[in-house]
Parts: sequence; structure tokens; C-alpha cells
Amino acid sequence: MALRYVNSLSVRLRALSLAAGLFMGLGVNGAQGMTQTTTQDKPVPMVPAPPLSKTKRVLTLERLYDGPDLSGPRATGVQLSPDGSMLTFLKPIQGQSSLSLWAMPSGGGEPYVLLDAGALNDSNKVMSEAEKAMRERMRITANGIISYSWSSDSKVILVPLDGDIFRVDPLTKAFDRLTETKGDEIDARLSTDGQSLAYVRDGALYTLDLATKSEVRVSPEATDTKHYGAAEFIAQEELARYSGFWISPQSDRIAYQSTDESGVEIAERVEVGGSGIKTIRQRYPFAGQQNAVVKLFVRDLKGGTEPIEIDLGGNVDIYLARVQWSKDAKALFVQRLSRDQKTLELLKYDPVSGKGQVLIRDTDAQFIELSDDFRELSDGRLIWSSEDDGNRHLYLYSAKGKKIRQITKGDFAVQKLIHLDEKAGEVYYEAGMQSSLEMHLNKVSLSGKKPPVTITKNPGWWSSNFAANGQVFFATHSSLNSPPSTGIYDKTGKLIKFIEPNRLDATHPYYPYSERYSDPEYGVLKAEDGHDMHYMMLKPVYFKPERKYPVIVSIYGGPARAMVNKAWVNPINRVLQEEGYIVFTLDNRGTPGRSAAFLRAIHNRFGDVDVKDQIVGAEFLKSLPYVDSDRIGMMGWSQGGFLTLMALSAKNTPFRAGVAGAPPTDWRLYDTAYTERYMSKPDENQDGYRNSDVLNRIDQIKPGSLLLIHGMADDNVLLQNSTRVMQALQEKSIPFEVMLYPGERHGIRGAAKTKHRFRLSLEHFRTAMSARKDYEGRTARN
Repeated sequence: MALRYVNSLSVRLRALSLAAGLFMGLGVNGAQGMTQTTTQDKPVPMVPAPPLSKTKRVLTLERLYDGPDLSGPRATGVQLSPDGSMLTFLKPIQGQSSLSLWAMPSGGGEPYVLLDAGALNDSNKVMSEAEKAMRERMRITANGIISYSWSSDSKVILVPLDGDIFRVDPLTKAFDRLTETKGDEIDARLSTDGQSLAYVRDGALYTLDLATKSEVRVSPEATDTKHYGAAEFIAQEELARYSGFWISPQSDRIAYQSTDESGVEIAERVEVGGSGIKTIRQRYPFAGQQNAVVKLFVRDLKGGTEPIEIDLGGNVDIYLARVQWSKDAKALFVQRLSRDQKTLELLKYDPVSGKGQVLIRDTDAQFIELSDDFRELSDGRLIWSSEDDGNRHLYLYSAKGKKIRQITKGDFAVQKLIHLDEKAGEVYYEAGMQSSLEMHLNKVSLSGKKPPVTITKNPGWWSSNFAANGQVFFATHSSLNSPPSTGIYDKTGKLIKFIEPNRLDATHPYYPYSERYSDPEYGVLKAEDGHDMHYMMLKPVYFKPERKYPVIVSIYGGPARAMVNKAWVNPINRVLQEEGYIVFTLDNRGTPGRSAAFLRAIHNRFGDVDVKDQIVGAEFLKSLPYVDSDRIGMMGWSQGGFLTLMALSAKNTPFRAGVAGAPPTDWRLYDTAYTERYMSKPDENQDGYRNSDVLNRIDQIKPGSLLLIHGMADDNVLLQNSTRVMQALQEKSIPFEVMLYPGERHGIRGAAKTKHRFRLSLEHFRTAMSARKDYEGRTARN
């Protein structure tokens, strides 16, 4: 979905869109308050604020967005060289806004700038539409160096910048430009032997010999409807596959996809910007309509001329989900997903003949979620993950696809396979084995003879990645009282060195506020089918249990993201506390990270069980003596925006006001893969689509309760989703508020616009919920 939450530190920086976490389904994990009124609107007398210590300063909206980042410095794009000797990451040089490439010895020593993006940045470079689209799909909002890759021998780093490619020597800092063309080189990668480079330009796949600088076009030339080597829209947006070519481990072959979009419907999208209007003819695969036809080819790079087509089967209406070379490069593994996403097959192909066989077939009566957990062992055995026992777990298979044993077991879900240590016979994986509110790195033996061990000890949320040599890993950790810190650790979890310690000491940007705000409170509510649903709640500053407070329910609520956890609290929510609001978040059925049954409760029922669960949360809030039951609001982005609209239009809704950002309002207007996975095709689930269309209940939205927000160049959740709601409300003469952002796509970027959006949202809640500025402590300014 549009707000796919990626808890990863991969070089592709899909987690780089830090701004996307601000208000795009705000987590409890984000201007001063008011003297609270009672439900009878009788003001409570002002109580003098207690004196402020140096760590009890008031957090304002202006300070939140004016910098420096209140969560402190964070290393992004962290990588360890394959030999484990050096660590690299992306960070702005002081005084600059764009990201540069930094390095430091993994065993110790100070970090230094390896490549200054500011010195190379071409301010006149116009980004191509293909590059813009890829950045949008990968949620990349940063400027400067946004990705890079190490050669397998650790002697070279490849750096794409402004559409061209640079090669850097990590020891001498010397660099040279490998390409300088009018078009953008996209998805550039080194061959395993480090002697050549592959990339996509203008819809075709090329290789570049680094010694001779000679370029060869590997694929045919692109046409208006056919291109090569790049993942199609659906793969990037909904399947988490961002590449369309794969170089063999021996660097002698390359597999690549061809994409034929001629049958995909054209959506004429108007991009309204501040300085003009453009009409974009976008190939958009609407739910139930035709997808692009994807084929897979293998080309011999050492002398072969004609590519070999991989036989993906007679049915072209499938998804090419994953592609991976075998360790010896004698086979190509392909994961093929059926259009209805109820069958996922692992196939093994001969790259010479293009013929293959099915090794593993997973089926589910409702849908299958993809993962990146597949691994091949040196002896040919395979590791595969599935939800066969009701939770996602890891399984060991023979080379011929016969299940040998279940590797992980228990009442928890494996979130990600991190590392396979064949020599030690151990598998490292991320999971909250004791609680889904935390995430840890764990290990378990392949043999099943040893119990699992949790490697990361400190409570909270961990995200880990191993070096290629498997001896060390780097991880980012945060907890309720510890902002995100990134360090290098040995295999036992012992800290070697911090990359960004980010200690909450007197030098930290958040330190002046660190004693002012309370930690979240956690609890469990029961869904109507008996499932436990986790919630967390932040109370206002100077909370008094005898008073009544308004509530903002912060929501995402879809299969792409769970929000309730014990990670660092997003400072944006501290502003809401300061404004006198209770901030409440409930992970309804249909959110990930739990059991298969918990997730699949949403199947064919968007806007049904999820809304019912949020109403359960609202009824719980109304039962609390300190909640003003007449002033409960909701805010969310993307699927959270959809749920906000559906909650506001529910019969006898308990929600007084809502802010809906970029909401899908008719799932027939969203894309095939995401929508059909959870809602089936429109002609197969007519009642589900009808019931999830907010226009069929639009007259239940109370006058003045809604603020609708959308980017005017959104290529993901098209603006039509919001304009149809505007028109319907106008035809019903129902007053509402709207804010459109010229030139912005699915995520509204930049501190100034984000501050504008959040200020507008606060004003909407104040007005729509009649929240008066009468909360004590308003005068307690720093």
C-alpha cells in the first residue's frame, strides 16, 4: 500500500522517508495545552503551572519543524563492507542539507567524509520521470547521495548521483565519473567480479566495461509501452521488488525482465504545481483491470547474442515476485505469484534452456504475503517461510523441495530472516518472541537441537543487518526513553562501537523536553471475534484524572503497517500532548506482525472489521472518566485516511472530527496487487467494494467534521479519490474543509509544508471538537 512501512536499513533507503512517518498515519510513537472544560462546557479555573526545570521546556509546533531533529542524529543507508573492515553510511555534512557518503573503520576510529555530494551535485540536472517514479515508489525524499553499493572484494563503492554514476576508492577517497549522459542511469549495480556495471537508461538495460568504458545495450530498445530491466509499477509499489535485472554470481550472465504495458489502462492524471499544470498519461493498473505482462530473459554476457526466455508458464496474468541466482549460478530461482495471490510457487530454472520445475508451492484460501526469507544453502537445501502453522515461521527443505523440518516455532511471527551462518548451523531472524510490541534479533539452530536465543538484550525495537562475512552486524535500536541509535555488534550482541550513539544527554536536541512528557500506557481490548488488540495512549501534560480531555485517535489500520510498539515516541505526538489531547492508537484486526488469522480478518472487508475495531476503541475511551466522550477525533493518511472517512460516516459514529489524508475512497480506483490481495477483484466481491465506498454513506458525515487533504500530483492514490468525495459532499450541502498541495505526490514533503499541514489539522480539531484554549499550563513558556 501507499504507506508501506519498511523497518530496514538497506542501502536503497526505503526507510529514508522519515518525513513520511510524520502524520502519514501518525503513530503514538510524534502550542501548549489548554485548561480543560467539562462536558457541560463549564471552564475549570486556571491552575498555575509548576516551575520548569531545564528539562521541562514546552515543545511547540515551530520548534518541532525548525530543527535540529528532536529525535537526534541518525545514520541512514548503513552498510558494512563485505570483508567487515569498514562501515559506510549517509549523513549531511554540517551546514549542508544533501546526504554525503561517510566511512569509518568498523573496529574503531572517527568517521570521515568519503564523498561530498555537495561538491558534485548538479543543480541544473532535471530528474527524469522514471527517476521520480522510482523515488516515489521507494519512499525516498532525501537529496544528494541516496544509494550506493560495495563491490564484492570491498575495493570499490559505486555511487549514483544526479542520474550519473561515480566510482569511489574507499581507502584513498579517489573517485571518477563512470557515466555522463542526458538520460538517468537507474538502479546501477556492479557485477560480482567488479569489472562491469549494469544499469537501466531510457527503458533499456546496459552494461559498461569499467576497464574500457565501452557500453553495450543488453536488451532491445524501449518503446512507448515496452521497457526492459526495470521493475514495473506494481512490483515496486506493492510487491517490494525494486529491481528488474539480476547479475549472476560468476558475472557471466544477466537475467532481466521485459514489461509490456500496452494493455494497462491509461489514467490521464493532471499534475497541478505551483507554477503550472501538466497532463500525465499514466499507465495505472486499476483493481480488476489488466496488469502489465512481464517476461523474464537470461543473456550470456561472455559471447552469447540471443537471450533465452524463461518459461514462466502459459498464463501471463501472474506476478513475477522474486528472482534469485543459485550460489553456483547454474540455476535461477523464481517466485511466481498467482493473480489472485492465493498461490505462491518457488521454481528452479535452467538458465540455458529456460525450462524449470516447481520446488515449493504455498496456497492459502484468502491470500499470501510475500517475504524475502528464501535462502539456498551450499548443499542445495532451502530455507522458506510460510504461515502453515498459523504464524509466519521458517522451514528447512531439501534441494528437491521436500519439507524436512520447521526451524522456528512458537506463538510469534518471524518478521524477517536476517542472516544464515552455515558453518555454525544457525539462522538469525527478527521477531518479537515475547511480545509483538518489541522487535529483537534472535538465532536458532538449523538442526532444531538447540533452543532459540535472543541476541539483542535491551528492550525496545531493533532493526539489524549482518556483514557479508557474518562476523558482525549493525543495528538501530530505540525504546520509549532512548532515541534511535546505530552501532556495530559482534555475533553475541556485544557492542563494538556506536555509529551514532544519539545519547539523550544535555547535548541532545530533545533533552530540554525529556522530563516533561509521560510514557505511553499500553493495554489490550477484545475484538468481536475474541482477538486481542493492542493499544497505547499518551496523556496530556499536567494530566488530572478528575478532568475530562479530548482525544485524537491516530490511525493507519491496514495490512501494511502496525503502529503500537515500544519504540521511541515520535515528537509530533508530544505537541498533541502539549495541546491538551489524549493521543490514542489501536492496532485493529488486519494489521501485520501478529497471527495469520488476525491479519486475514480483514479479507474482503475493508471498512468493516477495521472500523468496528476502532469503534471498540472509542467506546473504551468513552468509558474512561477522564475522557470527554463528545470530543473524540481521528486522523490518518492513505489507508488511515480511508479509515478516518469510514469512521466519520459510520452509523452513530463516536468520532466528532477527522483529518483524512490522501484516502482511497473507492477501492476500484486503487491498484491491482494491493487491492485484490485483500479485497479480491471487484466482480468477485461486489458487496465488499460497495460497502467500502464512502460515497454510499457520505450523508452520515456530520457538517464541519471533515478535513480532507491530498497532494495534487499524487500518482499512487489518485486525486480523483478525493475529488469524488468533495463533489458528493457539495451535492449533499455538507460543509467540510479541504487542503490541496500543488506539486506534491502521495507524501507531502518538506518541513514547511508538513508544519502547515499539522497546524491546519490542529485548528480543524479545535474548531470541529469545540476544543477551547483553556487547558492549564498554556502560559508555561520557555
